[in-house]
Order: sequence, then structure tokens, then C-alpha cells
Amino acid sequence: MRINKDGYLSTHILVMTTEKIPKSMADKFAAITALTDSFCEQHLNDEYRSMIHRVVGVLARKRPSPLLKGRDNVWAAAAIHAVGRTNFLDDPSQSPHCKPKVIYEFFGIAESTGQNKSKEIRDLLNMGPMSSDWTLPSRLADNPMVWMLQVNGLIVDIRHESLELQQAAYEQGLIPFIPAKVEK
Repeated sequence: MRINKDGYLSTHILVMTTEKIPKSMADKFAAITALTDSFCEQHLNDEYRSMIHRVVGVLARKRPSPLLKGRDNVWAAAAIHAVGRTNFLDDPSQSPHCKPKVIYEFFGIAESTGQNKSKEIRDLLNMGPMSSDWTLPSRLADNPMVWMLQVNGLIVDIRHESLELQQAAYEQGLIPFIPAKVEK
């Protein structure tokens, strides 16, 4: 980790992910993500780790940052649960898979405490089960809400529309990739 010339902490989580953290929040970000990294190493994967860093990074950049109030282990557990809930982490058919109880026991907090803080995060960041902004990249193709767009007044699944329409939606930033160009 390093502080850049603008006073932000830069962390390179995965090759494609960089979080900019205000210098004043660098220690808090590092403390929380060290805890989440430990959990991810044992129970999750790098994709979850990256998304959890993103969540903590967004919270660190808020003014005032909610991370300034509360214990690091509570924020760590809540960030993991919030990302997990959005991506159906407690569904046994998913891989990885983890129940909330495991998260809260790992961090030594009460389930009610973790649930309340997780809800606070989800509310602050508009996170929900179909939220495309918080869906793991590997699951975007399977998230129907990513592909529902209004075209000529009708809601359509852009995956079933022409390549030209998909290209236009991609160029406008409405979809993460062009489905017609992805091999099945």
C-alpha cells in the first residue's frame, strides 16, 4: 500500500481493481480489510475479497465516513455479510457458500449486531440481491436485472435483442459487456 500525491492510499487488490482511500482513512481501511482478508482466505475467494475491499473503500470515502464509528471487527463482518447477501452467499448451491453464523462467529460478534450493521451498509450503498453494481463479476451474466433495459418504452432483456442494440447499450454504459460477443 502507498499514499499517492493526492493524499490517497492506493491498494492493488486484483490486477483490475484499485481503491483510492483518503489519507485520513488509510489506517481504518487497512485494519478492516486485514480482517476481511483473513476471512476470505479461509472461507471465500479473491473475487469476494475484491468486492469487499470495494465496499469498505466506498464507505471510507463517504463524508463523514461511517467507519469512524464502531469497531473494526463489526464493520468487517458486516461488509462481508452485505456483499454475501447481495450475491446469495448463504445459498448451498453457490460456490463459495457460507452461512451468516460462520461470519459472525469468526469475528466474535452477535448476529443482531452484524445484521444491523450489514443493513446499514446495504442501505448506504443501495445494495440488493439484484444490484448490478454489487454483483460479483462472475455472476453478472446470470443477474437478470443487469440485462433489463427500456427500449422504445418497453422493458426488454437486451440479451435477446440485436447485436447493434447490445453494442449501443454497451457504449452508453448500460450493460457490462456485449452478450452476443461472449461464447457460450
